[in-house]
Amino acid sequence: MYKIIFSPEKKEISVDSETDLFHAATGAGIYISSGCAGEGNCGRCKIIIKKGKFHTLPSRFISEKEKKKGYVLACQTYARSDLEIEIPPETGLKKFQLVKEGIYTPVEEKVFPHSPLAKKVYLELPHPTLTDHLADWERVTREIRKKEKEIKDLRIDITKLRELANFVRVNNWRFTVSLDENGDIIDFEPGDRSADSYGIALDIGTTTVAIYLVDLNKGSLLGAKAMYNRQTTYGDDVITRIIYSEENADGLEKLTQAVRETVNQLISELAKEKNVSLEDILVLEVAGNPTMLHLFAGLEPKYIRKEPYLPTANFIPQVHAKEIGININPEAMVSFLPGVASYVGGDVTAGVLACGMNESPALSLLIDLGTNGEMVLGNKDFLISAACSAGPAFEGVGIKSGIRALEGAIERIQVSSDGSEVKYFSIGGTLPKGICGSGLVDSIAELFKGGFIDKRGKFVRESSSRIRETSEGLEFVIVPAKETFKGEDIVLGEPDIANLIRSKGAVFLGAEVLLEQMGYSFKDLKKIYIAGMFGTYLDIEKAKIIGLLPDLAKEKFVFMGNSAITGSKMCLLSGKAREKVKEIAQKMAYLELSVNPRFMNEYSSTLFLPHTNIDLFPSVKQMLKTQ
Repeated sequence: MYKIIFSPEKKEISVDSETDLFHAATGAGIYISSGCAGEGNCGRCKIIIKKGKFHTLPSRFISEKEKKKGYVLACQTYARSDLEIEIPPETGLKKFQLVKEGIYTPVEEKVFPHSPLAKKVYLELPHPTLTDHLADWERVTREIRKKEKEIKDLRIDITKLRELANFVRVNNWRFTVSLDENGDIIDFEPGDRSADSYGIALDIGTTTVAIYLVDLNKGSLLGAKAMYNRQTTYGDDVITRIIYSEENADGLEKLTQAVRETVNQLISELAKEKNVSLEDILVLEVAGNPTMLHLFAGLEPKYIRKEPYLPTANFIPQVHAKEIGININPEAMVSFLPGVASYVGGDVTAGVLACGMNESPALSLLIDLGTNGEMVLGNKDFLISAACSAGPAFEGVGIKSGIRALEGAIERIQVSSDGSEVKYFSIGGTLPKGICGSGLVDSIAELFKGGFIDKRGKFVRESSSRIRETSEGLEFVIVPAKETFKGEDIVLGEPDIANLIRSKGAVFLGAEVLLEQMGYSFKDLKKIYIAGMFGTYLDIEKAKIIGLLPDLAKEKFVFMGNSAITGSKMCLLSGKAREKVKEIAQKMAYLELSVNPRFMNEYSSTLFLPHTNIDLFPSVKQMLKTQ
């Protein structure tokens, strides 16, 4: 056994010579980025060995320059002595910049009547007498019903009931009771603590987990935070993670633990920043795709990916926080937003609730641009949904110089007419570290518009001095090494372009098939709601140039930001919103694209810029004519 010390956390573990460093680290709770669950196929788990002997297998993902600095792939490296290892910022998951407050809701959400999932009620009970000899619990329920007339039933856990007699007398029959909408008693506290009542709205994304801390009394947002889902260690997409849970004896347990640790870290940090006690967090409302909700709840997910593609449950029952290891008030309610089918979950129903398309006579389309490309078509009369595997390219994953949308990520670029100069804009205005999804769309659109790549996404040789030959094909230098944070070129290669073309093709065709299924076309749409954090930064015109979005008037597009967490917050604060989201889930039909002949047969036609049928994009056709 060898002693391994990981920095910057200074965490120490022991490992034998037969276990690779990736699996040794993740098994000890040290999360390292990976898109292939440690199979050596993605090149993401780069670490730097600072001291010690080791054996590493050759990998095309490690450059000669990186070798000299001590870089190896953790999943391909084995200890041969005690080691000191550094996890660089781009590889670790814990230290990525958290999303700033106020970024999630760029549009005004619909307001429902205020009736939060849980509340605190201050009670001053009359003392018992020989003529008023009601038992303690019945005395408490009598006073609660006077103040909370809508609660039909009240229930108390036997452990709390055992403490009740002494508690009420020690506190002179004056105390605060916390209860949820079902009438379950969460807690008793001395004195008047009714002002300290909080809830968490949670969105568990495949890549990113986000939370809102909400004042349940005022309905106000106190703070927001987000970080990468630690499950990304076990794969970038839901299918990879489901397979991991099947093929490893403790796979489901690890995936469940990873996402719960992510949630607990976010809650702990945000509560500390806002000076809120974890005991005062009384409820958690959870949105997410079906796989993420299954893994969070500890449900078996494997049948989601197997025909006929069935989840264990679309309507997951409420549980207490202590039952799933969430570090808030142990008796707090954890409520799950309802899903529709194997790949359309509570994040989508929350999005429909947030945009209100289900109550409008106008035909609208909601597209959630993320690792899973979900979409909903409809109005007040009908709703139909579908999902396609867009992959993580929109979030910068699987791209040679790709990173997620954090500080230093290039989100915009402009290429000069001769291709010799590139103007780029990074998040936070700092030295660029890589290129994120919106920057990727920008780059491909700019290169196509300038004639530097053809409609297949292949570079036109000699069209720009920035195009160069590599072992993996041609690539374009967006930012030279001397201008970057890492001192390495930020590039866009032909495999990167092909990756995004596959993703954009799946989204566009999925939406087109959904419309045709109901007898419509894109021109019939009055609104297109773009959801997901990637969508917040998206340039609509550039997205049309590459064929990601239909060629419609710009005013038809509405950015929703993270509509899942917006809908989750709405349900956290209103019983009417919760009733409405259940209606949405029950009303919504589902179209399975993986067995749809039109989708399967015509997918290849979308793998061009913008499309094989250029007439679908008249403004792009006109742009190409004028070049």
